[in-house]
Amino acid sequence: MPTIAERRTTFSELHQRGCFAIPNPWDIGTAKYLQHLGFKAIATTSAGFAFSRGLSDGAVTRDDMLAHIKELVEATDIPVNADFENGYADDPNWCAENARLCAETGVAGLSIEDAADRQESPIYDLNLAVERIHAVREALHGTGVLLVGRAEGFLVGREKVDQVIKRLVAYSEAGADCLYAPGFKERDQIKAIVECIAPKPSNILIGGAIGLTMEDAESLGARRVSVGGAFARAGWGGFIRSAKELMEQGTFDELSNAASYAELQELFRN
Repeated sequence: MPTIAERRTTFSELHQRGCFAIPNPWDIGTAKYLQHLGFKAIATTSAGFAFSRGLSDGAVTRDDMLAHIKELVEATDIPVNADFENGYADDPNWCAENARLCAETGVAGLSIEDAADRQESPIYDLNLAVERIHAVREALHGTGVLLVGRAEGFLVGREKVDQVIKRLVAYSEAGADCLYAPGFKERDQIKAIVECIAPKPSNILIGGAIGLTMEDAESLGARRVSVGGAFARAGWGGFIRSAKELMEQGTFDELSNAASYAELQELFRN
């Protein structure tokens, strides 16, 4: 079992060349399975975990999320990146303190969003957003934890690509080690983002069949690819289809796609 320090070093090295997939499990079992398949790192998903608790995305408390992150770190021996939403605070100092608590779980990286959980102003003012990234960077100093700065403006329909790029560049200058702007699907937009923040590494989100492969992501210059809550939604899709079929038709055809009991039993036996 590698130490936390070793995992953090490995995670940093993964961002230096090439492009790697960083899939998002939503519980211990899915985390263990992704490690079993040979993925080099994993990332938590706030949406996937929230749905598993019967909550909407954003409704999980800070302490419950910290406990969840910690259990995934302890259940695996590969680097874990935490989807830490907006740091569970608007104020830069509190955001930094919460990030410090997240680092104590043993994560190798954590992301901080610039979207507040309030309808009247979902995106932080740029100056405040930069101050938050800078404060978190200071809080993580010396830990080896990689800081991901996330720009949510395009995803929530509030900003265009040039505005998002301006934010990402500012977050990079404030100390973010990796930059991430979810929601982009067009190759030219992704390439523009990657080039503007280089040589800092970038994460892109591929949460569905949008015509991009891992090979495409690497050719566009991305360093890593995450799926967000897509694996969790895929799992829910199978469950929902099977449950509806039973309720509405009284049949069980959808269960033919179920995972093998023997395979899962063998996987988790040790």
